[in-house]
Amino acid sequence: MQNEEGEVIEQDELFEHYRFTVDKGQSLLRIDKFLMNRLEHSSRNKIQQACDADCILVNGKAVKSSYKVKPMDEIQVVLPEPVRDIELIPQDIPIDIVYEDDDLVVINKPAGMVVHPAYGNYSGTLMNALVFHFQNLPQNESNRSRPGLVHRIDKNTSGLLVIAKSENAMTALAKEFFDRTIERKYSALVWGDFKEDEGTIIGNVGRSLKDRKIMDVFPSGEHGKHAVTHYKVVERFGYVTLIECKLETGRTHQIRVHMKFAGHPLFNDETYGGNRILKGTTFTRYKQFIDNCFELLPRQALHAQTLGFIHPTTKEKMFFECPLPEDFSNVIEKWRNYVKYVKE
Repeated sequence: MQNEEGEVIEQDELFEHYRFTVDKGQSLLRIDKFLMNRLEHSSRNKIQQACDADCILVNGKAVKSSYKVKPMDEIQVVLPEPVRDIELIPQDIPIDIVYEDDDLVVINKPAGMVVHPAYGNYSGTLMNALVFHFQNLPQNESNRSRPGLVHRIDKNTSGLLVIAKSENAMTALAKEFFDRTIERKYSALVWGDFKEDEGTIIGNVGRSLKDRKIMDVFPSGEHGKHAVTHYKVVERFGYVTLIECKLETGRTHQIRVHMKFAGHPLFNDETYGGNRILKGTTFTRYKQFIDNCFELLPRQALHAQTLGFIHPTTKEKMFFECPLPEDFSNVIEKWRNYVKYVKE
């Protein structure tokens, strides 16, 4: 599976596949050379790629391939997939198909659906549904558990995904993601009020050095991968703002972590601190209003609203848009009414 310059696919968690403790008598040696002698079927190039993807940890921290191992270093090799091979079980799960032809299918994923199997989610995923509804989806050695998948969105993010139905489509679409020619816009409700009507957030995104299960922004560029998010204000509610985000890259949790970095976490984003009152009054009535909103929208307020790409066979420009889902639109309407009530 292609690893986008805007991450085509990346898991929310990493799983340990190997662990080594360096011998007391070990002389200084580059970690790529050290691991070549200990990992079967692994070339030096593959190990260097794993280092670039932050999948080689020494004493809990990601290292470059030039790192020299020292006696008693604790080395871990972590990968997006669990150690065991995942057998995809076809399941008759409804899919909201926006468009379909012989090469691809565009679907509108509901919030709450995991895209592909991982530890703790071996069934009920979009992949389980796809292998039931579509036969012989293309796959390769690195995406055996995610046939046809060239990008993904988080479990609790709703919106558009394109799935390849042929080898040609998979190769062509993966290249479009790699070349960053795919057009994607997201709708997001964030805490706070922006000073400007539009702007750009730039900051490397990578796994947190304190908690590997979440992402962080590294503005200095020492860690993570280059990430750019353009945003535009759609509607202001004073305490929260509805924005449109256009991705120039597609890192894991990019919008969510970039908005937190900018001081505007996504509304009800538990992972990045948006599931509590960050702006507003201390009145009990306001707190009750926020609790009601959280109950209506029990997830981060993020929706993949538009998707544009060049069709792999016809070479025509394809563009799709899907409206906000009911939970999201209901919360927006509640904010409109609340702001109107406060002004009166």
